[in-house]
Amino acid sequence: MTMIKLSDLSESIADALQFISYYHSEDFIKALTSAYESEQSVAAKNAIAQILVNSKMCADGKRPICQDTGIINVFLEVGMQTSWDQSYPSIEDAINAGVHRAYTHKENPLRASVVADPDGLRKNTGDNTPAVIVMRIVPGNQVSVIVAAKGGGSENKATFTVLNPSDDVAEWVLKTIPKLGAGWCPPGIIGIGIGGTAEKAMLMAKQSLLEPINIQTLIQAGAKTTAEKLRIDLYERINQLGIGAQGLGGLVTVLDVKVLDYPTHAASKPVALIPNCAATRHIHFTLDGSGPAKLVPPAPDCWPDINLDTQNTSTKIDIDNIKRKDILSWRSGDSLLISGKILTGRDAVHKKLTDMIKKGEAFPPGLDFNNRFIYYVGPVDPAPGEVLGPAGPTTATRMDKFTDTLLGATGLLGMIGKAERGPSGIAAIKKHQSVYLIATGGAAYLVSKAIKSAKIIAFPELGMEAIYEFEVENMPVTVAVTPDGESIHQTGPQIWKIKIGSTRS
Repeated sequence: MTMIKLSDLSESIADALQFISYYHSEDFIKALTSAYESEQSVAAKNAIAQILVNSKMCADGKRPICQDTGIINVFLEVGMQTSWDQSYPSIEDAINAGVHRAYTHKENPLRASVVADPDGLRKNTGDNTPAVIVMRIVPGNQVSVIVAAKGGGSENKATFTVLNPSDDVAEWVLKTIPKLGAGWCPPGIIGIGIGGTAEKAMLMAKQSLLEPINIQTLIQAGAKTTAEKLRIDLYERINQLGIGAQGLGGLVTVLDVKVLDYPTHAASKPVALIPNCAATRHIHFTLDGSGPAKLVPPAPDCWPDINLDTQNTSTKIDIDNIKRKDILSWRSGDSLLISGKILTGRDAVHKKLTDMIKKGEAFPPGLDFNNRFIYYVGPVDPAPGEVLGPAGPTTATRMDKFTDTLLGATGLLGMIGKAERGPSGIAAIKKHQSVYLIATGGAAYLVSKAIKSAKIIAFPELGMEAIYEFEVENMPVTVAVTPDGESIHQTGPQIWKIKIGSTRS
């Protein structure tokens, strides 16, 4: 019988969450590097380059890869021949104590994103607890642990269906992927669970994402099972859709496709799909009673040597002195380096401002959106010596239902976010002759280096969702929706799907 100390589990959880906040796994770095080398779309290649440079910066600086440091998933396989001490009341308490320590770390504070009373007050718990914990009892005298931090952008794209037994899983997946948009920050990994029951299928889809990236090895060896055949088929066909990095159009949309299955009822075929984003974060370790887990960082030479030459390929824009007439000449896909002062705001702010507008209430003193840009972001708190922590964009479609009201009532000139705008968002942009820019999702630390000052100017009670004023210098963005309603997230994938099809015919 092996004695496992709950304090070792708790310490290992805290260490693991800090570790995965700034280290990509080597298999992911190598797969993303391969995607960078093969990508032919200029916009997509630049996005992948930013993600890889950001990854190396985070590893060196020990700061989060993405401002959304995730909701915590912990999977434990507990050996039947193990016992536990009583340093914590329960396994769950030990895990959540580890989460608390990781997210309140003084040198690398992580963003608390978990809210309680999810259909009511939605109050932030302040330390990202509680974790979502799944435990199994298995043979053996050790405890196997997987810790994952899953970002909301990709988690929100989770999809489930129950197909008829004769229905084609691949066809359902290929119809579903384009509907996900780019909010899950491709290129990433698609996890699929088939069979069991509804909750089993979803669990398998999530767990499949935690396996090593090995699709190229599988292709070389050849598929031997139905699940392996489906993996190869979907990997090739999803990449033929032309969605590309950040949805900009390109050759690489997925780095791998994972499939887990389980026996199911004769009358049904449950299927779950969950994507993992370009900030994929998970780590595996084993506790054997000898102490906390020892975590090994990636080799320093596993990152490629990339020079982001944005100074010579992007147009510099003084955002403090730009007028509406100036943005009319911008075209979708244009690369810009913006400098000046921008405001921030995401879901909670948009709801609050829209309610105030409808009630005829004045905004807080000093808050003026006229002829300005708003950045959809919830930043990480700064570490010692920082102006602000990682501050990458959040998914813009969540703001679509507020966009027409805000553009019409405030004189807002433009917006900066992540991924595509939906039909109502594009219609509002066109109606008000506004513009929508994107920053690269998964490059939050890189983006934060462009922020030279930051101060909260309204709604401090909203925490990371408060309205900040950032002063930025050469912040890299791409024009995604022009004042006439042209969207690169529509045109880019269409162009590349045709290009890919023509090279195959």
